[in-house]
Amino acid sequence: MRFRSLESRIAALFLLLLIAVQVTGLLLIQRGIENNARNAVTAELINGGKVFSRVLEQNAETLRFGARLLARDTAFVAAIGNNDEDDRDTIESALANHGGRIKASLTMLVNAEGRISASTSPYRPAGLEKLVKGMLERAEQADGASGIAIIEQRPYQVVVMPVKAPVTIGWVVMTFPIDKQQAGVMHEVSALQATIMTRSATGNWLSVDSTLPQLAAGSLAAKMQVRGEQALGEQARGKQSGNSFEMEIGGASYSLREIEIGTDGGQRAVVVLGRSLDEATAEYARLERWLLALTVLGIIVSGVAAVLTAKRIAQPLSQLAQTAKRLERGDYKGRIAVERRDEVGALAQALDCMRDGIARREQEIRRLAYWDTLTNLPNRAQFLLHLNESLAEAATLGNQVWVLMMDLDRFKHVNDVLGHQFGDALLRQVAERLLALMVQRGQSSAQLARLGGDEFAILLPGADLDHAIGLAAEVLQALETPLSLDEQTVDIGAGLGIAGYPEHGADGESLLSMAEVAMYTAKQRRDGAVVYDPVFDQSSAKSLSLLTELRNAVERDELRLFVQPKITIASGVVSGAEALVRWAHPERGNVFPDQFIPFAEQTGFIRVLTRWVLEQSAMLSRQLAQRGVHLKISVNLSTRDLMDQDLPGKFAEIMHRHQVSPGAFCLEITESAIMDDPVRAQHTLERLHAMGADLSIDDFGTGYSSLAYLKRLPVDELKIDKSFVLNMEQDVGDAKIVRSTIDLGHNMGLRVVAEGLESEAVWGLLKRMGCDQGQGYFMSRPIPAAELGDWIGRWRAPGSAAAASRVAENSTVPAK
Repeated sequence: MRFRSLESRIAALFLLLLIAVQVTGLLLIQRGIENNARNAVTAELINGGKVFSRVLEQNAETLRFGARLLARDTAFVAAIGNNDEDDRDTIESALANHGGRIKASLTMLVNAEGRISASTSPYRPAGLEKLVKGMLERAEQADGASGIAIIEQRPYQVVVMPVKAPVTIGWVVMTFPIDKQQAGVMHEVSALQATIMTRSATGNWLSVDSTLPQLAAGSLAAKMQVRGEQALGEQARGKQSGNSFEMEIGGASYSLREIEIGTDGGQRAVVVLGRSLDEATAEYARLERWLLALTVLGIIVSGVAAVLTAKRIAQPLSQLAQTAKRLERGDYKGRIAVERRDEVGALAQALDCMRDGIARREQEIRRLAYWDTLTNLPNRAQFLLHLNESLAEAATLGNQVWVLMMDLDRFKHVNDVLGHQFGDALLRQVAERLLALMVQRGQSSAQLARLGGDEFAILLPGADLDHAIGLAAEVLQALETPLSLDEQTVDIGAGLGIAGYPEHGADGESLLSMAEVAMYTAKQRRDGAVVYDPVFDQSSAKSLSLLTELRNAVERDELRLFVQPKITIASGVVSGAEALVRWAHPERGNVFPDQFIPFAEQTGFIRVLTRWVLEQSAMLSRQLAQRGVHLKISVNLSTRDLMDQDLPGKFAEIMHRHQVSPGAFCLEITESAIMDDPVRAQHTLERLHAMGADLSIDDFGTGYSSLAYLKRLPVDELKIDKSFVLNMEQDVGDAKIVRSTIDLGHNMGLRVVAEGLESEAVWGLLKRMGCDQGQGYFMSRPIPAAELGDWIGRWRAPGSAAAASRVAENSTVPAK
């Protein structure tokens, strides 16, 4: 076989490629195996750190439970309460028995003055008493507290539990060593070596307990000492030392991870988790040897196969190449002379059949590529060809070219309700109506096309803007006439955008894109055809960026829950609060709701925000209830929320998870949100009301709903819009509207809330009118949810000195 022959070149090329691929794959696999081994070890160490933290947490919980049993023991509490010297033996015996039962190294009783009054050991380590005093207040508030103490360079878990009868008369303090027991549990659970170590304030490391051999543990402590000095040097140079590292211990290479247990003064307690790299990579090394053997074998077998295959393929290839060239030139008459009964022969027969098939289908393919089969109109590709040809001609003659693009309204709803077959028939009738309009107008040079879905486009070469706008108006008017199909009458309109050359773009794709942007702007505005403006693209980019930032705000916990109290006017009692969302943007600062809520409503992201507010409000309601404060939290629902048929289920799931009653919530909806789809909205509201939640009509008086429909809604509350309340002291008309709305709400058996209450005079007017509740800056601006409990404690109804001071303070704050 000559090397310059086709057979030799095919064989040599295949063999070289196979060798290159096999060797490259082997090297990549080896590198991947090594990286995977180290990543697996790193993952083990990270998970091991979580496991160890969980072990400590579970241990601390067990210890707190044991301490709680002692603190609540009746005889023990009675002995402390007697404060008698004769009961000292009883106290010390109880301390010793309970401490021994849960293996506490030291059990003490701290009296109400914060001094140690009894202990199971006369030895009181330095620093322990100071730590305990620092934990007393936290233990009092949380019914127990735990912490880490480092005593004589050994870590201990310290548990403090208040003894109450019913006020706190002392504290039980127990200490438990963190030693080989926890390290052994860690080793049994994860097979990782665990070494508990402490570092003194002077930087000296001590190995407390370890699952490593004693010599290896000592070596680790010495090397941690050196590593600590190196870390200090790196910090001095502006570098950060990580908590994962590798180290040679006892002649073996280990991957280690340092996890801090706790600190006490200048001392630190850590656990160092380790995994032997030699053990971790042992299985991988055997796999590498197998891969090397398989690679060599694969190269040999593939080389032989390449030579044989080259011989069988190369010989008839020249004949097939000649035939392919004839097909390329469009010559489908010549026949293929290769006569073989193998795959190459089958290929030759297939090429012969393809020659006949191509001739038959070429015409059909061209038609399908450029024409829409449903309406028999040019498709997007054909329209783009015509558009580019018109642009080239216009550039030569100095003419204008305009593109009209339209998208039908409610077409998806037609498909969903009446089916796709009806939708296809509707598209055909729309195409016929547009063609008839163009014939009627004598638009012989215009070109109508269906771009896809329910989008149509009209090309107007040689026309001006006035002509394009006039035709657009006639198209929209034609589409406003209802269409009748299969005894069904369908009202359908369209959003229509206009873009032209040379005003907006110089190529077909750009013009189509600009016309599409204008079209979607028209659909949003719903005010006829819209001519493209570059501002639309900037707005689209800004909206896309805002949507991304909103998603990140939820994931990064940038949103904040604020509340504005609602006061019962007759009694001055705080009866509820409206939940509000604020956005603490890391770069823009505080972003006001009116800058992102309308956009969230438009894009549908409002459902995510509503769920977030419900989650945070449920947490707030539970926290207030635990403090004995029971308020009705009001949460706003948007139009898209009411259209979500899964909203009641989501609401119930949140209430159940946070153990909050739906009756603790009042869900606010606007009149316009209800009327957008009354049937669907009423169904959602009835399900929510059946669960026990109150429902409120927000901004009442500014919408356009009928009273006949409102009386059928399961509503509990009306909120008078602040535009009527703000000036009711000076505006008699506003006062009459407010009074009438209050009477209307009471006659319908509803609770009435006035928004925008900003002065004591308005408070008095509303009180005389019998308004149930008020909400506004006179009582409080929106405040962070965490501050609501303290605010309630400070609130005083109008008439007191505290209220007068508050009025003076609020009068300096600008209105919302």
